Amino acid sequence: MDNITQLHENEPLSHKQGKLLFNTFSIAVIVCLIGCASRAEEMEIQAKEELTTNSPMPVGPYFQPGQDITPDGKEWEAINNMSDEFSSTTIDTAKWHLEPVGNGWNWIGRAPGLFQPENVSIEDGKMTVTVGVLDQPQTINGQTFLYKGAIIRSKNPGQVGWYYETKMKANKTEMSSTFWLMTKYDCGKKLELDIQECVGVVSPDADAWASGWDRIFHSNCIHRETACVDKLQLQNSFKPDTENHKRYFVYAAWWKSKDEIQFFLDGKYIYSIYPEVDWDMPAYLQMAIETYDWNPVPSDGGAVASAVVSDRKTQYEWIRTWKLKEAL
Repeated sequence: MDNITQLHENEPLSHKQGKLLFNTFSIAVIVCLIGCASRAEEMEIQAKEELTTNSPMPVGPYFQPGQDITPDGKEWEAINNMSDEFSSTTIDTAKWHLEPVGNGWNWIGRAPGLFQPENVSIEDGKMTVTVGVLDQPQTINGQTFLYKGAIIRSKNPGQVGWYYETKMKANKTEMSSTFWLMTKYDCGKKLELDIQECVGVVSPDADAWASGWDRIFHSNCIHRETACVDKLQLQNSFKPDTENHKRYFVYAAWWKSKDEIQFFLDGKYIYSIYPEVDWDMPAYLQMAIETYDWNPVPSDGGAVASAVVSDRKTQYEWIRTWKLKEAL
């Protein structure tokens, strides 16, 4: 039995005994603090591991502890024809449309970047788009194309109330990496919901406002201009901890209602956009790896031409779409 436990209940403490008791208490507090810090660190490490490893389809969207927005009495159900773990060796063409033209779409890319299906593959369990320089420049509809990218679209539409998420790592070039939704053409209402839009490298010739677009979580609600309506755009953004090409991030949006869309980064709520028109039309997932006129590829080809192959890849580890249902 130690000195402290031998003290009688009403016996005064000597200086030495008091010092021993204080030191013992201090050690206990430190041990407790270290334990709490270790637990917090353990949870953070676990969350990061979930962002860097493949896992089976879970029972609901990815949320950090304390961030789950599932309404009481509800649970999530996967929309299988708009979800993919990319565990096969080839793209599931029952779910995804790779041709830029067809199935109601007619966009081959923004010159000088051309969409080509052959630039899409499955590599190590990830849907991968590899960008680069075309073997030969191509002139199509009076436009000259020098670089290759791709667009992948869902064959099935998403709806109001659904949750959309992907685990994506951006390429490290002047070209984009994106995850968004688009309605098919309607002159009165054509809606674009950009969940994430970024570039891998900011061009030396970029517009001034594009500074930082290689380290950004950026979202749009765009009522596209048509012959019947003017363009209306609402947007928001957030600076993550590092550049988009340095690690996988989970980008997500809950199309909560026709009046509100909530956006999430790595399982945490970041911001909402409140559309000024009813956001209520079926919309298709889009993953476009393209060139921008506001972040142009330099005349020497920039990173699109010079980067190593691994840096010229945008990779999607999974895409998951969910809807709410009554809890069992």
